[in-house]
Amino acid sequence: MGSTQTHQHDERPLSDIEIRVKALESLLVEKGYVHPETLERLIQTYEHEVGPHYGAKVVARAWTDESFAQHLRDDATEAVASMGYRGRQGEHLVAVENTPEQHNLVVCTLCSCYPWPVLGLPPAWYKSSAFRSQAVIRPREVLRSFGLDLPESTHIRVWDSTAEIRYLVIPMRPTGTEDWSLEALAGLVHRDAMIGTALVRT
Repeated sequence: MGSTQTHQHDERPLSDIEIRVKALESLLVEKGYVHPETLERLIQTYEHEVGPHYGAKVVARAWTDESFAQHLRDDATEAVASMGYRGRQGEHLVAVENTPEQHNLVVCTLCSCYPWPVLGLPPAWYKSSAFRSQAVIRPREVLRSFGLDLPESTHIRVWDSTAEIRYLVIPMRPTGTEDWSLEALAGLVHRDAMIGTALVRT
């Protein structure tokens, strides 16, 4: 007798946002505004090719190359582009560096402006009204909700992204990583640290 194969299907119900996205995709394709292959290519690009691993490489290079770090301070858009990372919502990028005295937090109070070329798609919480409204008013409490409890002596500066300017946080390099390779350093850097809701730790 031949073997019987069972096919597993994802029975998880779609969330409201997933339903809306699929409906919008279907409508755009049906009306002829977007070709299905073009839409799929865009999705694949932002899911697999563009993402926080690019930003992590930018941070790791800034940690190890002072001339690049200075370039990043002077013109982050051009510095990031020099590494081949450019695109929509990355045209006007500003890098802000964390120090023991100042911690930087990025928010977009009006919508969800975000540096896609170096961080990929924004997380759901970044777009939430709770984060957008409270990050400016109570940044220290917001950071604590992410598990980040900074010393009272550390000043927290909140940067409000707009359609004109987007921000990339350069987190502090962890101690004990002086001999690490660029690849190993980049492996430490994650998305939340480049938004400012977390620190980079070994």
